Amino acid sequence: MYAAFYHLRAKPFQLSPDPGFFFGSKGHRRAMSYLEYGLHQGEGFIVITGEIGAGKTTLVRNLFSRLETEHLVAAQLVSTQLDAEDTLRMVAAAFGLPHEQASKAVLLQKLEWFLASCKAQGKRALLVVDEAQNLTPRAVEELRMLSNFQSGDKSLLQSFLLGQPEFRYTMQGEGMQQLRQRVIASYHLGPMDGDETRAYIEHRLHRAGWDGDPVFSEEAFGAIYANTDGIPRKINVLCDRLMLMGYLEEMHAFDGAAVNEVSRDMQKEMSIPPAQTGLIAAPDLEGAYERELEAQLGLAKLNERISQMEQSVSNVLKLLREVLSLARVRRLRGEEE
Repeated sequence: MYAAFYHLRAKPFQLSPDPGFFFGSKGHRRAMSYLEYGLHQGEGFIVITGEIGAGKTTLVRNLFSRLETEHLVAAQLVSTQLDAEDTLRMVAAAFGLPHEQASKAVLLQKLEWFLASCKAQGKRALLVVDEAQNLTPRAVEELRMLSNFQSGDKSLLQSFLLGQPEFRYTMQGEGMQQLRQRVIASYHLGPMDGDETRAYIEHRLHRAGWDGDPVFSEEAFGAIYANTDGIPRKINVLCDRLMLMGYLEEMHAFDGAAVNEVSRDMQKEMSIPPAQTGLIAAPDLEGAYERELEAQLGLAKLNERISQMEQSVSNVLKLLREVLSLARVRRLRGEEE
């Protein structure tokens, strides 16, 4: 819709992670360095945490786009509240292995055989676990146990754990000492500052073919940062809605007022209607009675007015009939003479 209106090749603020739109903020560049270092080591765990929408998944996908995939067997697991055995089953499924009705012992055998075969083919096995904050301590321990599969002095599996900040509390819990010892790189991805937010927006616009239409004022960039706290996903959502409004209202320039208007509209859409808050106001019986009485009086006045109008119309029709009758009599007399 708005892409054609602004002569863009693509939507610049789509929500799905796209390595082609990767923006290297200071935090993202540092996190990428940690990931590259970890991959170079070829073992252990790499932990990346960050707020919702900070760009953790985009970071990993950008890394994968730069790797020689013919030497990499990667699987992604989006974790939920799974128990330990279900976690193993999901890992097997992520690597395309049969897993239904398999016991824990069988699952471990299948995974070890698969990882060893990857090693024999000169390939590296990599497991990416997204939403790691949802993992139970037992599930985390099962993932750690998979890192015990080795060939000589090299681990057969390397794991990336991506999660929200609370995952760090899980890692600091009792019984996690062995996991912490195997974390070779860890980084917390924070939000962007105001200058980076502007650079991020302009970067995505240019990648989509932006030639300056629409124009973003200084106040617009400031308002976007104030309403999103520098979180990439929030920026994408707000800017996408801003440009949609621009298309609908044929706007070619955005200021702070336009940004704040869109932000308020989005907040209203996400707010809970009063009827759904669980707070039910006591019925205003006295007010309801007065409103009902007013309605009845108004209806009576309306009926009286309609009756008067009907009587007036009736009188007019009666007079018209008399006029027509008189005219007819005069015409007949004229014809006789």
